[in-house]
Amino acid sequence: MTDPLVHPCPVFDDAFQARLLDLFRWRRDVRHFRTDLVDPALVDRLLESACLAPSVGLSQPWRFVTVDDTERRAAMRENFARANAAALADQSDDHAGHYARLKLAGLDQAPCHFAVFAEPDPEQGHGLGRRTMPETTAYSAVMAVYTIWLAARAEGLGLGWVSILDPADIAAVLDVPLRWTFIGYFCLGYPSEENDSPELERLGWEHRRGAAPVRLQR
Repeated sequence: MTDPLVHPCPVFDDAFQARLLDLFRWRRDVRHFRTDLVDPALVDRLLESACLAPSVGLSQPWRFVTVDDTERRAAMRENFARANAAALADQSDDHAGHYARLKLAGLDQAPCHFAVFAEPDPEQGHGLGRRTMPETTAYSAVMAVYTIWLAARAEGLGLGWVSILDPADIAAVLDVPLRWTFIGYFCLGYPSEENDSPELERLGWEHRRGAAPVRLQR
């Protein structure tokens, strides 16, 4: 008798694997957006895709906060401007010119903004897997972000991670529990241009490198 809870695994053939590699290759950290609106149902579907991400002890510690309020968006822009100015001041002369040319946020163009936090001690999961490594809740939230990132790319959308922020006042600005761990602030929308190489690489900031595993042998 066939177990009704057992489902046959789909066959991921060569064609699928090639397309999956294309998805990985074309996923970009987008900084330039069109102002076209994104269907709210599509945004909800992307956030729901996070539930398919791996999480420590199946705790699903990610917490999403969509930011549509203009005053809160303005506060995030101000936070970015302060942190960006400080980052620019810290750059060496060799890098300052490159840094100044980069548009490091799509805050003014992207129609959708959301923040991601991690609940550091979620009841769900019953503490499994994080007694010795409590930071795995934050790692799990990052896995959820990457899941959304790929799903967004498959829908023709781009996602930009605004990491140049001072996290000190973000909980207050977004009115979330102080115990939550801030993971990142994200801009979502349709990219104004497409490219299969990172903008930072095209501008000469840095170059992607291949894997260089340390191989431990007997």
